[in-house]
Amino acid sequence: MTTWVGRTATEIAAAVREQRVTPREVVAEHLARIERFDGRVGAFRTVRADAALAEADELLSRDLGQLPLAGVPVAVKDNLAVRGEANRNGSAATPDTPAGEDHVTVARLRAAGAVVVGLTNVPELCVFGTTEGVHGTARNPWDLSRTAGGSSGGSAAAVAAGMVPLALGNDGMGSLRIPAANCGLVALKPGHGVVPAGIGHGDWFGMSENGPLATTVEDARLMFSVLADTEQPPPAEPVTRSIAVSVRSPLAGVRVTRPYTTAARQAAALLSEAGHRVRPANPPYPVWLSTTSLAHWTAGTAVDAEDLDPRRLARRTRVHAAVGRRFVTGVRTGVRREQLRARLAPFFAEHDVLLTPALARRSPASVAWHERGWLRNILANTAYSPMTPPWNLTGWPAMAVPFGTLPNGAPCAVQLVGRPGSEAALLDVAGQLEVLNPWRRTARLD
Repeated sequence: MTTWVGRTATEIAAAVREQRVTPREVVAEHLARIERFDGRVGAFRTVRADAALAEADELLSRDLGQLPLAGVPVAVKDNLAVRGEANRNGSAATPDTPAGEDHVTVARLRAAGAVVVGLTNVPELCVFGTTEGVHGTARNPWDLSRTAGGSSGGSAAAVAAGMVPLALGNDGMGSLRIPAANCGLVALKPGHGVVPAGIGHGDWFGMSENGPLATTVEDARLMFSVLADTEQPPPAEPVTRSIAVSVRSPLAGVRVTRPYTTAARQAAALLSEAGHRVRPANPPYPVWLSTTSLAHWTAGTAVDAEDLDPRRLARRTRVHAAVGRRFVTGVRTGVRREQLRARLAPFFAEHDVLLTPALARRSPASVAWHERGWLRNILANTAYSPMTPPWNLTGWPAMAVPFGTLPNGAPCAVQLVGRPGSEAALLDVAGQLEVLNPWRRTARLD
């Protein structure tokens, strides 16, 4: 008997279009895997079992041959509206009111033939790089003692556990790339304006972007094409690119551990052997990057928390928002972000792609971080994920790509960054790394 769990979205969609399997059969298999394993993984806040099966059946009335994601089960991060479902954003303070319509990205996935099987766990208001709270805890399927990361932690855990082949998340300070790096997935944070945002109250001042989580570059490219409503074909011929490799942390005082620096250097060596022009080069990160990152991070939360009852927020969230309120006015000017873009633009005029470690160290233990103090959360987050914030501040595209393994056997990862409009180039380089250093798609939970 053919099983569709563990198959790529590209494979599933082709089989459905060719009528080798029905959408219901595919969705039912994935729902069974969710029922079997999500009690251990904690990927989903809510599973839409009956609704998903009904929507799978409805696909048969459409022209399957025209649907790029025909019958593909997808998970959606619980800060994006799904028609008929409450959007809780990881909090007890948000209303339990069903959404009247889909977020535009969810609508695009459904128009392409995808079936939404559930909404995934996030940390409260999607603030932190670990995913736990009143609605559930998302663990790394490769090492259940560790957090899946955040804030798209539930989405990443769902894909890495084989519960869905694709998931929708978003990234305001690394929230796609961090959990993808932890869970051995490909994630793309598009550049500003490439995919519709509409996340919270103002997209964290335009820093947050919606994007795909997938097990392969081909699937990430496919989902990104749907989200961006544009074709993203791979290049017909190999393209030689100028690639800078840097293992320096952008945030002063944070050390990148050996497994991650080794992964970046080994990936650089493979790309050099493949014909790219690769050389060590550190971007000119300013000394004020750490304080600017903190100001934007906290100010975004302050805005998102404005209309919520603070008594129903976790203490770490209340403190984060309170700190951020003093920065909102200054952050809104966008001055520091423009200064950062101006400072980094000459570097990217010289280099097509920047290759870095994706993280500085493995993810924190899966514990009740939402019950711990604000400063302890800040230090834990900063110590392991300093590589991502600059590219939200600039609004430039960035990817997490699996590469190598950690000493405990969990995945390691690198980050690819490019200038505005370089999403296709990043996907191309990521695809070459996938061929040069193949990775295992999903964790074994049996």
